Amino acid sequence: MKRNAERMELTMFDQLTDMIVNYVEVKKEDIRPESRFIEDLGFTSFDFMSLLGEAEDVLDVEINQEEAANIRTVQEAVDYLTKLV
Repeated sequence: MKRNAERMELTMFDQLTDMIVNYVEVKKEDIRPESRFIEDLGFTSFDFMSLLGEAEDVLDVEINQEEAANIRTVQEAVDYLTKLV
């Protein structure tokens, strides 16, 4: 069971990085789990909320905006989205 969770997390990381490169000028291979959206990747708060909206559509989930406000890194987003799917 743990293997499936790891595989799902990797897939979620890949899906998220595919979305990230559409919002900011960063190479997919330069995105790390510890990358911070605003400080490291250059997101504005508007870009970040747009990314979350796209994630909702692509993953067919509903993101709680208050919880999303606490997401700072790519890994935190992966962990949060993985719980929703």
